[in-house]
Amino acid sequence: MPVQLGYNQYGKAETRVVRVYRDTDPHELVDYNVSCALAGDFRDTHLTGDNSEVLTTDAVKNTVNAFAKEQGEAARQPESFGLALARHFVDDTPSVTRARVSIEMYPWVRLAAHPHAFARDGGHVRTATVTYGDGGPWIVSGIDDLVVLKTTDSEFWGYYQDRYTTLQPTTDRVMATKVRAQWWHTDLAANPAADMGADWAKSYETVLAAMTAAFAGHHSLSLQQTMHAMGEAVLEAQPGIAEIRFSLPNKHHFVVDLSPFGLANPNEVFHADDRPYGLIEGSVRRGDAPDPGLAFDPGQGWR
Repeated sequence: MPVQLGYNQYGKAETRVVRVYRDTDPHELVDYNVSCALAGDFRDTHLTGDNSEVLTTDAVKNTVNAFAKEQGEAARQPESFGLALARHFVDDTPSVTRARVSIEMYPWVRLAAHPHAFARDGGHVRTATVTYGDGGPWIVSGIDDLVVLKTTDSEFWGYYQDRYTTLQPTTDRVMATKVRAQWWHTDLAANPAADMGADWAKSYETVLAAMTAAFAGHHSLSLQQTMHAMGEAVLEAQPGIAEIRFSLPNKHHFVVDLSPFGLANPNEVFHADDRPYGLIEGSVRRGDAPDPGLAFDPGQGWR
């Protein structure tokens, strides 16, 4: 049976690196989980076992650690750090034509009593995915594990019903979700310090503020409608973003029946059910935005 080698890539996944900046007082730190995937002409290693074109994954790990020191200011922001790594792998490794660097950034908050002590903030994870190849970079920022909830201003009714439908319509419910979002920057010219990352933090905070304000202030008739409102708010706040993609699990809160105990429960006591859950996914993009031409996998985003 004839076979042929299909798309392939390799790299080093989940290199954990923490960079402490001691040239400031108080100290600063960044905490990254870095995954690198390299693509190119690696047919020989698959077909004949000739590894002469293969950069070892151990070297990839070492590069991540070394760049945390060598890149200095660029390592302060995940977008600029990822861009420096991706450019290096493509520009300095002859066999690599495309590199994808995915970074999770774990937030820390300073303990007020001491300038050099921190506590891990488990509220959310900042992400960045940089793909470099074909003459240029694709930079996608993001957020994961942002759990948000509103106790009212959420309805769900008027939906299609079949013989298996048991859910009762409601005009007042708890709505909660864990936001995973990714947004694609197309206006890199508006960020002259892209390599140094001077503007990435401000951009991230602007998106986060717009997204959460929209969730809080929107009177929701469905999580889908709220997702669209959140995306629209982000695009209005950030002209350099062409598209934002969401994956929103519906973290259900069901009203507990307290009538067996002679108690009324006017939407005050709930059971938080972790599974199964509704999963709402989609994107909001500018009408004149270019087609990214990249596959969208809900688990990976831009690839």
